[in-house]
Amino acid sequence: MKKTLVVFAHPYLEHSNSNVELINFYVRHQHYTLRDLYEEYPDFHIAAFRERKRLANYERFVFQFPLIWFGMPPLLRLWIDEVFDRDWLQPGKVNPLENKEVYILVTTGGKERSFSKDGTYQYSVDELISGLIVSLKVFKADIKHIKIVYEANKLSKKDIILHKKEFTELLNQ
Repeated sequence: MKKTLVVFAHPYLEHSNSNVELINFYVRHQHYTLRDLYEEYPDFHIAAFRERKRLANYERFVFQFPLIWFGMPPLLRLWIDEVFDRDWLQPGKVNPLENKEVYILVTTGGKERSFSKDGTYQYSVDELISGLIVSLKVFKADIKHIKIVYEANKLSKKDIILHKKEFTELLNQ
């Protein structure tokens, strides 16, 4: 199994049964390291050097977060701004994201049909998180899959387990 860093950001985790259940998977598996940004950096002061050093130790990354006001949670946005380093793109520099597998798991309270050109919000979730997607592509990460869990706040325990199983199967391919 690939050593995997899970970058998790949820500012209201206590109100999210689906995310709690989904992250329980990582905790039970030795090759996953879960980093809860809101727990680790409640003051929003990110230890960027330490985070950059940490990235080099992993073969694969998972970014998991809820859609917050039609984008990434603010602490995840800040983490990316401070940790991702343009110097990684210079010749001879080590780019810890290059050719690394990346999976993105996004939860949202909205319905799938709301996130379309004709829907309520007129933008897809992929478009709303494009800052992360473009950043990963610039650093030559290999985005394997983006999984979106719609109406996450209304899922039954059975539905959450099915989503967890599906995501687990993706990670185990």
